[in-house]
Amino acid sequence: MKYTEEHEWLRADGDAYVVGITEHATTQLGDLVFVELPEVGTVVSKDDEIVVIESVKAASDIMAPVDGEIVAVNTDLADDPSLANSDPLGNGWFFKIKPSDASQLEEMLDEDAYNALIG
Repeated sequence: MKYTEEHEWLRADGDAYVVGITEHATTQLGDLVFVELPEVGTVVSKDDEIVVIESVKAASDIMAPVDGEIVAVNTDLADDPSLANSDPLGNGWFFKIKPSDASQLEEMLDEDAYNALIG
């Protein structure tokens, strides 16, 4: 898995990557109550705001971790945002993205570097 400094995780899934937020992020945000997902087929640039989440504590955005195309979204999460809290590394994923520039993945953190970041 790869991680961003914005507390997102990425896991390879064929030629795409599944993206979610880390357990640390869900702890900081509190219980999620609303998620607005992007449309499948949307082409995004790295750092574009593509998901809106609202929790009991705050509203926040999830940024595109890489340039690419959204190839799937987790509609279960739209119906039950608490999945991101109860299973952030599993069923609580947000979207799948097919990168157009795989070299951007090299800039991301590995698990040890991410754990040092949140330390």
